[in-house]
Amino acid sequence: MDQPAISDYGFLSDCRSGALVGRDGSIDWWCPDRFDAPSVFGRLLDPAAGHWRLAPVAAGLPGHRTERAYLADTLVLRTVHHSPEGSVAVTDALAAELGARGHELGMNSPAVLLRVVEGLTGRVRMSLDFRPRPEYGLLTPYLHERPDGAVLAAAGPVVLSLRAGGLPLTVERDRVRQDFEVAAGQVVGFDVAYGRAYGAAPVRLDPVTALAETARAWQAYREAHHYDGRYPGQVRHSATVLTGLTYARSGAVAAALTTSLPERTGGDRNYDYRYSWLRDFAMTMRALWVAACPSEASRLFAWAARSIGRIGPAPVPVLFGLEGERDISEYECHHLRGYADSLPVRVGNDAWRQRQLDVPGEVISAVWRLRDHLGETFDEELREMVLGLTEQVAATWHLPDRGIWETRDADRHYLSSKVLCWVAIDRAVRLAPRLGDRADPRRWAGIRDEIRAAVLREGWDERVGAYTGAFGSPELDASALLLPLVRFLPATDPRMRATIEAVERELDAGDGLLRRWGTDPAGFLLCSFWLVECLVMAGERGRAEALFERVLGHANDVGLFSEQIDPRTGAQLGNTPQALSHIGLVSAAWRLTEPTTD
Repeated sequence: MDQPAISDYGFLSDCRSGALVGRDGSIDWWCPDRFDAPSVFGRLLDPAAGHWRLAPVAAGLPGHRTERAYLADTLVLRTVHHSPEGSVAVTDALAAELGARGHELGMNSPAVLLRVVEGLTGRVRMSLDFRPRPEYGLLTPYLHERPDGAVLAAAGPVVLSLRAGGLPLTVERDRVRQDFEVAAGQVVGFDVAYGRAYGAAPVRLDPVTALAETARAWQAYREAHHYDGRYPGQVRHSATVLTGLTYARSGAVAAALTTSLPERTGGDRNYDYRYSWLRDFAMTMRALWVAACPSEASRLFAWAARSIGRIGPAPVPVLFGLEGERDISEYECHHLRGYADSLPVRVGNDAWRQRQLDVPGEVISAVWRLRDHLGETFDEELREMVLGLTEQVAATWHLPDRGIWETRDADRHYLSSKVLCWVAIDRAVRLAPRLGDRADPRRWAGIRDEIRAAVLREGWDERVGAYTGAFGSPELDASALLLPLVRFLPATDPRMRATIEAVERELDAGDGLLRRWGTDPAGFLLCSFWLVECLVMAGERGRAEALFERVLGHANDVGLFSEQIDPRTGAQLGNTPQALSHIGLVSAAWRLTEPTTD
């Protein structure tokens, strides 16, 4: 199956949902209701699952080339097509609400895809191909030509309205195809608006005006946040991507835009990442603190507290739907071929059933980092969340779990899980003055010290000469790099230094990339950024800078990272854009700026 590379896609967002637009001008992924809703364009996972292509007729032929870039501090993407007959720009965005500014971005997004074509030189013949296929390609809509020139696509619960700036549109049964010419100086706006069959009609916007408003909304948001560290362009862009993965109505952060993009082409480790993992959420909060975007900390932690609810003896859920849904049961879409024939295609993620003991530590660590933005006394829900998480860790830290990488085999005593249990208790002790009368810092400190002793005793493997991935196992794991990052051990500690060297040597995937474990097929970008931080903390700033810049080179042409990199080809793999990869970039850049920050 001939399919664009993952790195060929640019990311559009309205902080309600997102879309992927290829270098070839085809929008191949859009779930308009929200990030984790069914797609209406799903060509990413099957050529028959819908797309909207808008590009020169000559695209892909000899003599044609493209260049593209985001408008500064936005997720508005401008692609310039050059061909022998002339040049044309196509600017794509998901519309912001008219007049939205600052933190209003995404609160009332109208669910409208905007595409504006601008002739630059000569006369360029363009082609439009519109084939919506709602419900992950299960539905083929009826297409109706409207008196106002729009085409209405209706199927099941979905209504889409395509308008083409006054150009006549030709319906060919189950799609719209239209060729037209654009001369230098001519501007033609297109939009597709989403609505529910039994709800409000699709919104009508002027594409040119709405595009300009959307760019201003993104820029106003970014202007309110200032970052003074190193690599400011990359940090600001990664912060914008993380904002774009945030479901603004609740504050939940989607781990990625997509589902089932494979960790290995043709492999079966294809999972749905369109939900909010508490781990990713907490890491995002810390990354946005670095990028000077902490002003909504209280609202965003309120989402976490309300999603978790009152904490009892059951394991804290690992992930939620974007409005706090707990049951994210997984199923397979057998009708889809999968990206590059990689099966299965999954919707939902059964990791929600797992015990992952590191999660409370991630959340409490984020609360500690953002404490100055949360008040001297926490509100009831935040206080109860921290207390409940702390007490659960105190009661369960000694149990095995599935670990940070969400293994689907057996529970083990994972090193990183135990270390994050230590983090949870340690930060809770520090937060005790803000937690009210039920805080028990003396008892907690005793448990913290017990966990530390167990990690130092059981986590070190004399055979390997390093801290390994799980107690009693000789297998190295890149998550051991977390020990200095969370201040469990200094990077200069002899055993920690030996561990960093062993991980760097044995898990090397080439070109600055690290695997998560020895048999991992690809380099995992987050782990590579962790290594940058460890090298800084070990006093090897020069090596850290060189490594950081090599890893930056694995971004695509518009600065996006997926989850992993194929060490043989350099191709991006896994779901995209991946929040953890951009979080890793922000954290590593800050470590290179301020290595002693806690």
